[in-house]
Amino acid sequence: MNKQQSRRQFCATAVATVFASTTFARASEQKYDPGASDTEIKLGQTVPHSGPGSLYGVLGRVGEAYFQMLNEQGGINGRKINFLTLDDAYSAPKCVEATRRLVEQEEVLALFGSLGTAPQTAVHKYLNAKGVPQLLLNTGASKWNDPKNYKWTMAGLPLYPTEGRILAHHVVNVKPDAKVGILYQNDDFGRDFLGPFKKVLSDAGGKAQVIMEQTYDLSDPTVDSQLINLSKSGADVFYNITTGKATSQSIRKVAELGWNPLQLLSAGSTGRSILSAAGFENAAGIVAIRYAKDAGVPRWQNDPDVMRFEALRAKYLPNVDRDNTIAYAGYGQAVTMAEILRRCGNDLTRDSVLRQAANLHGFHSPFFLDGVTYDYTPDDYTPMKTLYISIFNGKDWDISDSPVTE
Repeated sequence: MNKQQSRRQFCATAVATVFASTTFARASEQKYDPGASDTEIKLGQTVPHSGPGSLYGVLGRVGEAYFQMLNEQGGINGRKINFLTLDDAYSAPKCVEATRRLVEQEEVLALFGSLGTAPQTAVHKYLNAKGVPQLLLNTGASKWNDPKNYKWTMAGLPLYPTEGRILAHHVVNVKPDAKVGILYQNDDFGRDFLGPFKKVLSDAGGKAQVIMEQTYDLSDPTVDSQLINLSKSGADVFYNITTGKATSQSIRKVAELGWNPLQLLSAGSTGRSILSAAGFENAAGIVAIRYAKDAGVPRWQNDPDVMRFEALRAKYLPNVDRDNTIAYAGYGQAVTMAEILRRCGNDLTRDSVLRQAANLHGFHSPFFLDGVTYDYTPDDYTPMKTLYISIFNGKDWDISDSPVTE
């Protein structure tokens, strides 16, 4: 009897020891920073749900829908995603207020997909000082590629200088004696395209030159006067560095004026909702950089990635138009952020999130064209280096057969 009790006690002790050791090992593998736990991962974002940039508010709504779907399927590595998308109205002061709330009150693990060069510049130093990841930004400003000094910040769009240089080379090739008129947003966003574009024209040593520049502010009700000035300047190339409603207004106004320049458009403003507001017929002939697919067009209707987005939109966002490419872009970024978190496993520290994001080289977002992947490395935060020249034919984009890599 005593021997049996001894054996039972020994076995019980052994089992308890193994269980305790296993539990301890598992616990030791789980590392958390604010915003993460055994059951939840908290993410944040600021975008303009109101104001002049409200067209981009759908980025937040599609993020909410995607994470709701993931949560219904069990979350990421068994954890539910608590995603908070706050309105900054494309205003730097409001962005600061919203970002501080996300970091200091909500204690998010990371921010991703926030929009706008000026608003994100206002919180750039703050987030880096706090060591909070500021990932997949909806801005391609060159300043985001500075891993040495601002390692916590990474762009999610092609860098504007890269885009500007490629479009300038296109102008030199197809219209070597071009007279260029430029309309640009009067902030860091606009100037980031402007300088590199002009430098390529200058370095080409030909006759192509910028003969007029006009600016606009986001608060301007229209850009009509600027377009009238440009149309009278003698320019035969129009570089349109605008966003949102200003893009739609400017494309429509060019047509109304009967002006027929070669039109160049920044890639972030090529969404079908923007072109639709301008009138697809008015956008015919526009040249832009492409790196992504469109939703709601015949070319991609059987594409598996587009079909998955359409299923999400139809179930969770039926009031969003099926051809809303901005929403599709937001879906691609949400999928990418989810991939970063999956790769983190149980190491849900901010350092881990940054490390996985900085090593995302080769990952293909469902928003990207075939052959385009993220190119991040820990020493170079250039989001993607393979881009395509495309021309809008009035219904869809005719994309070049060969990509351009800078």
